[in-house]
Amino acid sequence: MKILILSATLFDKQSPFHKMKKNVLIHNGKIVEIGDKEYNSDRVIDGNGLLLSNGWFDLGSFIGDPGLEHKEDQNSLATVAKMGGFTELALLPNTIPAIQTKNGVKSILQNNPQRLVQFHPMACVTNDFLGEDLTDMIDLKEAGAVAFTDGLKSVWHTDIFLKTLQYLQTFNGVLVDHPDDTWLSMYGQMNEGFTSTSLGLKGIPNISEEITLGRNIELLNYTGGYLHCAHLSTTKSIELIRLAKKRGLPITCDVTSYQAILEDNLLEEFETVYKVNPPLREKSDCEAIIKGLKDGTIDVICSGHLPQNEECKNVEFDLAEFGMINLQTFGFTLTKLSKFVAWEDLFEKITTTPRQILKLPIPRIDINQKANLTLFAPTLEWTLDSQSNGSKSKNSPWFGKKIIGKTIAVFNNNKHWIYD
Repeated sequence: MKILILSATLFDKQSPFHKMKKNVLIHNGKIVEIGDKEYNSDRVIDGNGLLLSNGWFDLGSFIGDPGLEHKEDQNSLATVAKMGGFTELALLPNTIPAIQTKNGVKSILQNNPQRLVQFHPMACVTNDFLGEDLTDMIDLKEAGAVAFTDGLKSVWHTDIFLKTLQYLQTFNGVLVDHPDDTWLSMYGQMNEGFTSTSLGLKGIPNISEEITLGRNIELLNYTGGYLHCAHLSTTKSIELIRLAKKRGLPITCDVTSYQAILEDNLLEEFETVYKVNPPLREKSDCEAIIKGLKDGTIDVICSGHLPQNEECKNVEFDLAEFGMINLQTFGFTLTKLSKFVAWEDLFEKITTTPRQILKLPIPRIDINQKANLTLFAPTLEWTLDSQSNGSKSKNSPWFGKKIIGKTIAVFNNNKHWIYD
């Protein structure tokens, strides 16, 4: 099938067509023509006002399969991902059982040939992500794990963290860690500050993240290796990364797209959809994140997609689980960020850089290249509802609301999905 995208603006810094408005013809999973002609095709997509980039990549989506399939399984995750604009996902290992064996890694990879959305499993650093005993990371790497992380949990044990950095150097592996001091944040419900005090909720202090991040940076400096810091949320954390990069340390970081646009005062009505970890912080932290995105301190923007079923969210606030779904609304949050950061820089943080960090092939928008593409409408208004929600869960603050920014089409693995 030949699909022609008419007059879309192309975004790919490594392409000769970067920031140009062109017609793109896709046939049998390849880009066969890019130019100004109206090529013969079986289907035409009007791309006027739309943005065409390399396929979006999420560095750290949660999958409930195995063990928590009622929250999200492989099929629903692939569906919500393509509807949100993603062609590839790096998956967290926090399943039951955890992704910590070769069979576990292979179970994630086995359906990739039939899927548009490609899954890349990240495997546990420690058994059952408890932070105590190292997994066999060399075997997991050979099975197809693209990075090593305890996912939603920090590698809290200092000696284990150090040994992990040393161990991964034997095969150029990547450690991904969400910095959080377990003891400082224990029983915390939201950001520690004015709002938590007024609500009478135990807060999660900024230093819980910052102390752990500072420790990790010094361990990296001591032992070498490569460290990616996930889901940063505070002003000082961004500054610590900025200083570490000036020291020449091999370190990168990401933030969730919603972290820069949502503040902790949204929890004043005890809305559990805003209960996330790391917690929503204060306005000054949001501003620091935006600054970090603009100056390149923050390398990657991720979705933070963490589905929770109704029984985990529709309860008293202190009993509710952390997390929100955000793959399908990622385009909306990206549109919000585009008010502060140029589109070409935003696209780089969700296409090129995450693949570079994980040492995965980087697609290109050029003739005779495989079509791994996302077509996005930054001004289209739509409603996230039961019909348009591909996820098994509904824990989104934008559910049932009109939002702006919608994926129109995705192409990958000789397959496509088009929004009708």
